[in-house]
Amino acid sequence: MAYAVFKTGGKQYRVQEGETLDVEKIDAEVGSEAKFDTVLLVNNGTDTTVGTPNVAGATVTAKVVDQFRGKKGVAFKFKRRQGYHKTKGFRRSLTKLQITSIS
Repeated sequence: MAYAVFKTGGKQYRVQEGETLDVEKIDAEVGSEAKFDTVLLVNNGTDTTVGTPNVAGATVTAKVVDQFRGKKGVAFKFKRRQGYHKTKGFRRSLTKLQITSIS
């Protein structure tokens, strides 16, 4: 059960081969391949390699399955006792990835 921890879009993800996950938008075509070189940790089933800060030579390869926008979120600001309140909605742009290999 090999797994890796990599970083993209300011967040860290723990992944295994065959897994699908949603990450911040990546500029890649649907059906293309994305490679991530900022791998922080690799476990091959028996031993674990922790990077300082990255593991040298390690890559996580993924297939881009979809580009989509996430569910709606709300940013609400207010100042108490001032009658000030402001509501703004947003939807994040996301990319769905399927992990193909960890090396």
